[in-house]
Amino acid sequence: MRPPGASSLPDAVRGHWADRLAPAALKPYLRLARIERPIGWWLLLLPCWWSAALAAIAAGQPWPDPLHCALFLIGAVAMRGAGCTYNDIVDRDLDTKVERTRQRPLPSGQVSIKGAVAFLILLALIGLAVLLQFNLFAIATGLASLGIVALYPFMKRFFWMPQIVLGLAFAWGALMGWAAAFGSLSAPAFLLYGGSIAWVVGYDTIYALQDIEDDEVVGIKSSARFFGEQVRLGVAVCYALTVIFLTAAFYFAGVSWMGFAGLGVFALHLGWQVARIDREDGAGALRLFRSNREAGLLLFAALVLDSLLRF
Repeated sequence: MRPPGASSLPDAVRGHWADRLAPAALKPYLRLARIERPIGWWLLLLPCWWSAALAAIAAGQPWPDPLHCALFLIGAVAMRGAGCTYNDIVDRDLDTKVERTRQRPLPSGQVSIKGAVAFLILLALIGLAVLLQFNLFAIATGLASLGIVALYPFMKRFFWMPQIVLGLAFAWGALMGWAAAFGSLSAPAFLLYGGSIAWVVGYDTIYALQDIEDDEVVGIKSSARFFGEQVRLGVAVCYALTVIFLTAAFYFAGVSWMGFAGLGVFALHLGWQVARIDREDGAGALRLFRSNREAGLLLFAALVLDSLLRF
């Protein structure tokens, strides 16, 4: 077992600047916010950027609003950190029983409960400052997600598919980009949200394969356990729904061939993930999970090019 001062957790990026350069007193808080695991905020950010790009196409703009995209980036980092801190406060006792999580700052004693609560408040205030830069409708839309975020950590105790609730929270950005651009929501945004939820359920099922044995011992429920031997089929269904919903969203937003070409490549990548799933390979599951960043960025780039090619 690693000592409480261990430099990183098993699924952290090796050699990350937070481990190498941050002052010692700050390192536990940066780990609490998962700064050394940037894939989380990337996956929270990408639906925001997809939504902003889709809104630009629908509005006849050459590109998504750069200020909105920058604000979404800051907000994603802050709110992912706040969500992880809140999750760790709620799960601190469960985390001591799971190999991958027992060296997190709270269960290992590197951060106190009071310190974690203070840090959570700080991150939430940063997120609020970002949210207040948008129009009133977007502000209200953002605040409406807080109830789902608050509910998620408890779901794994009694709901076999907590990834659905995670999807409702993590895909919320699919509504935010459109709301920030138009001050309202319409069919493309809701369809994009539906597709993003299915994407989250799919990739987080793959992620949950890392913990499936510990989860069975502790009694934590997950979609990976629910699907069991049929996990590949379960993820395939989620990813198929992702492509179907995104296709409809693109159609109603007026996306042209470039955006649909990007969606085709995105779909092929999801299919590649499904083909590579191995319930016994936790390290491989982590690699597949992380690959969704590149897939999501490719889709965003295709939507931006779709806008640019119209001018």
